[in-house]
Amino acid sequence: MAAKGPDQREQPRLAIRETDGGAVLEAAGDWLIGTIGPLDRQVRAISDNHAPENLRLDTSGIGRIDTAGAYLLGRPLRKGDEAILEARISGDHKFAARLIREVHARIDHCPPEESSGWGLKKMLVRIGAGTQHVLEEAWDTLGFFGHTLMTLVACLINPARLRWTPTVHLMETVGINALPIIAALSFFIGAVVAFMGASLLETFGASVFTVDLVGISVLREFGVLITAIMLAGRSDSAFTASIGSMKMQQEVDAMKVIGLDPFEVLVVPRVIACVVMAPLLALAAMLAGLFGGLLVSWATLDISPTYFLTRLQNVIDWSHFMVGMSKAPVFGLVIAVIGCRQGMMVGGDVESLGQRTTASVVQAIFMVIVIDALFALMYLEADI
Repeated sequence: MAAKGPDQREQPRLAIRETDGGAVLEAAGDWLIGTIGPLDRQVRAISDNHAPENLRLDTSGIGRIDTAGAYLLGRPLRKGDEAILEARISGDHKFAARLIREVHARIDHCPPEESSGWGLKKMLVRIGAGTQHVLEEAWDTLGFFGHTLMTLVACLINPARLRWTPTVHLMETVGINALPIIAALSFFIGAVVAFMGASLLETFGASVFTVDLVGISVLREFGVLITAIMLAGRSDSAFTASIGSMKMQQEVDAMKVIGLDPFEVLVVPRVIACVVMAPLLALAAMLAGLFGGLLVSWATLDISPTYFLTRLQNVIDWSHFMVGMSKAPVFGLVIAVIGCRQGMMVGGDVESLGQRTTASVVQAIFMVIVIDALFALMYLEADI
């Protein structure tokens, strides 16, 4: 008699025969993962209607069986963590009984987690866990920041270790390609500030001070802040995604195997690109914001472009411009470090990549706002 091929499967069958001592389950056919689906409901009904100690299983008619079939056949015989007794399985099948008992022995019984509701204790536990997670993230980020600075200094001392080709390419990606969207956003921010200032100051007959409002706000805060937020949302997520995909495909591990330092190859070029291009993007954002304010002042207040530029030059001190430009490289450094660290933390699945990319953008924007507030306090104390 020829052996059955892999596609020649005999449908499984399960009959129950009542006896004086209980009931006997008579299994037949091939109990395989691809064939047992229709019998799941029948097995569940048997488990609900018969106690395990009153059932016996006859395996004489079984053909082929795998772990899925063994799991389903052993279900009516299971009673918690107790082992399936030898006497409850009969028949001359070569290994069905042993496989059923082996599957049962390796089942993990996981009781459902008891929910304690939304009481005070659970709220405090969630707050504590969140606080611990924030502190651990801050500590790990600080360590990554220190490692990056040490590698960067080593590369600057020995410029031959710097990788200029990827650095220049990243400058183009981070800076030139981001210039249109940053300039457009800054233009509208400057226009909105001028419009709101004109509407408010015109009431007091001081509409000329709209020029001062636009100049100080755009040069000191909005220009560099819009640049940093756009870098965090655009470039930071790209850093995390690119490094994370390399981490998922084990390219980072391959670099280590062949003797390359991932910090020199992946992190340092991105840090240099962000630190160098952030001030240039901030300058472009400032010019676009001032241009937006100029057009709105001209259209709503009849302040000519010549007078706008003259008052801007005579009234606005250069310190406001320098304050804004001093923040840009710091923001670029922080954004690059956070994006690269989150990329290095990606695991082996796509879900981890998505979570790290989201965390990268959120952390970068949060740090930009916090550092901007610290700069404001520092310059306020220094009377700048």
